[in-house]
Amino acid sequence: MKYYIIAGEASGDLHGSNLMKALKAKDANAEFRFWGGDLMQKQGGTLVKHYRDLAFMGFLEVAMNLRTILNNIKICKEDIRNNQPDVLILVDYPGFNLRIAKFAKELGIKVVYYISPQLWAWKEGRVEIIKKYVNEMMVILPFEEDFYTKHGVKSHFVGHPLLDAISTLQPISADDFKAENGLNEKEIIALLPGSRKQEVEKMLEIMLSVRQHFENYQFVIAGAPSLEKEFYQKYVDENVHFVSNKTYDLLRCSKAALVTSGTATLETALLNIPEVVCYRGSKISYAIAKRLVKNIKYISLVNLIMDREVVKELIQNELNTKNLVKELNFIMEGEKRNSMLDDFKLLREKLGGKGASDNAAEIILNLKK
Repeated sequence: MKYYIIAGEASGDLHGSNLMKALKAKDANAEFRFWGGDLMQKQGGTLVKHYRDLAFMGFLEVAMNLRTILNNIKICKEDIRNNQPDVLILVDYPGFNLRIAKFAKELGIKVVYYISPQLWAWKEGRVEIIKKYVNEMMVILPFEEDFYTKHGVKSHFVGHPLLDAISTLQPISADDFKAENGLNEKEIIALLPGSRKQEVEKMLEIMLSVRQHFENYQFVIAGAPSLEKEFYQKYVDENVHFVSNKTYDLLRCSKAALVTSGTATLETALLNIPEVVCYRGSKISYAIAKRLVKNIKYISLVNLIMDREVVKELIQNELNTKNLVKELNFIMEGEKRNSMLDDFKLLREKLGGKGASDNAAEIILNLKK
């Protein structure tokens, strides 16, 4: 089969790459054309556009780059029309992908959505678009299946693909990791500031403001694959280091982490590393989001899945040096740390074990029957 996949950010690149691997194992004639990143490219096929050219964060940034976004949509439609894939696989990224879903369905192409947009949080009306133009909806959070059932849309809970990615990791020694990356002997506090340049600049400034309170630790920044190494050099000194494309290894060798909200909050929890979740957007974007998001008590996937506060979320004005120091101290040792680690075990159980990529590939292959 000819597969056309669209992933618009780093997490989509990861999940898209694992799905491609599962499809190749089941379909010897698999051909891929895709919008994604380096991980998907390693699986073979043709990369049309890299997600670094697609990732615009916040209402203001989207508005300022609207011409580029509309041009990308035009390019994508023309490419699909010219290549006529058997199936279009959409990975999250709803503002872009839902437009493409309508276009592809009208061309007679089968449309699969792998990893649902967070319609349960906002823009619930988009369910009607999915009902009209998506042949198969595959969800990775246990409560999403109930959400779609409520709206009369059949969906499949396939499990969470992060469990697949993490299950393949080889054991790692913290001492070896430090030696290989030029780190000192101190224990590590990992910093995951995000993947977009404007986001990283904003978050690193506040994350690094806690340094003087944790002089017995070293801070290590997880570099985003979409950003050049030179971008991070202004933050590096004798006790602040940087590693690129080694986020999982970094986390596994860390004592704790400060993590920008997003998929990374769940990755950190599944790797069993206590964390503080950080978020600060522009005042306008945050104000708009607060008006649009409904009945959602948390911003981190960990807390959303558990339906209670497992990890502390510091948002907007609450994200300051004083609060970061306090919350980070809570999870370095003692009862709060142990309680969080116990909750991470329950989280893994809720996500249903590994196999999401294989389950999704099987559903996609059944479309041709």
